[in-house]
Amino acid sequence: VCPLTDKKTIDKVRQTFDNYESNCFEVLLYKKNRTPVWLYMQVAPISNENDKVVLFLCTFKDITVFKQPIEDETTRGWTKFARLTRALTNSRSTLQQLTPMNKTEVSHKHSRLAEALQLGSDILPQYKQEAPKTPPHMILHYCTFKTTWDWVILILTFYTAIMVPYNVSFKTKQNNLVWLVLDSVVDVIFLVDIVLNFHTTFVGPGGEVISDPKLIRMNYLKTWFVIDLLSCLPYDIINAFENVNEGLSSLFSSLKVVRLLRLGRVARKLDHYLEYGAAVLVLLVCVFGLVAHWLACIWYSIGDYEVIDEATNSIKTDSWLYQLAISIGTPYRYNASGSGQWEGGPSKHTLYISSLYFTMTSLTTIGFGNIAPTTDGEKIFSVAMMMVGCKYH
Repeated sequence: VCPLTDKKTIDKVRQTFDNYESNCFEVLLYKKNRTPVWLYMQVAPISNENDKVVLFLCTFKDITVFKQPIEDETTRGWTKFARLTRALTNSRSTLQQLTPMNKTEVSHKHSRLAEALQLGSDILPQYKQEAPKTPPHMILHYCTFKTTWDWVILILTFYTAIMVPYNVSFKTKQNNLVWLVLDSVVDVIFLVDIVLNFHTTFVGPGGEVISDPKLIRMNYLKTWFVIDLLSCLPYDIINAFENVNEGLSSLFSSLKVVRLLRLGRVARKLDHYLEYGAAVLVLLVCVFGLVAHWLACIWYSIGDYEVIDEATNSIKTDSWLYQLAISIGTPYRYNASGSGQWEGGPSKHTLYISSLYFTMTSLTTIGFGNIAPTTDGEKIFSVAMMMVGCKYH
């Protein structure tokens, strides 16, 4: 540090580092060729997740032109005021950057809140973010609107991950107007999300913010466009029509499973939460519940497929569905005078609760035995479920 630097400034710098504060100073340094350089120095403490300062971010801006106007060949003979005016005009961008950092901008709690709300794992750190020049119709991937929109898509994706397997396995036609309208709104929101993704910036391989519309569209078309498009098709509306035959209805119901591929995007966006202990615990509980729900739907589908032998049109008494129906007093009965099919049995609500109960006890290796696999298909699935459950222990 040059001796011309004020001693009070030097003491202020030392005090800033000792007290972990943010501040700004003007200091005079020398280059290797002994040329003096005035620098505007900004200091900001950076804290970790335990609110402990682990490093200081120091930025330096050259303000020599404001302290000592340089005389070159083009300004020789000018007055000192004229040279200063020319230097200020040529350094307008530097002048705009000399706004001191306030405490709100470097507040660790503020940055932690912003980081917690961001759903993108490729979000740049706060001190590296610079608002790029983007076209008017482009949306910055880290702006408040996009962050809020990502949370909405996240919630609707989990709703889809719960309802799609249930509707497919239990073969529910969406005749309920409320659920049909709700699912239609979800489809429209997913469709709007596709449009927004064509106009949202992303972080390139070099860490730069890509705002070129052509590059954004090509990147989205190569990655998630096909999956997002298949996930927003109105399968429920098509499946709700009464004149749709059973085979086509089953096809539309099966295609809805494609929506579960959206969970890949959720996993990519949530991976930066793994550094928080509480967040990891919540995510593990949610994943465990979601896996148990999926397995419950598969467990019911196996029982529903095997409980009635279509070749002989007879009931299989060793199926877990038949055993459950007998135990709760709602046995299956054959309607010979009417439809000529097997009717009765437990309600869908009871069947789902019983299936979820069985998968939960199997995944946690408790297994009370009141619901047990009996057929070969049920036993094979139970073995696979036990192998999944051992991963959680």
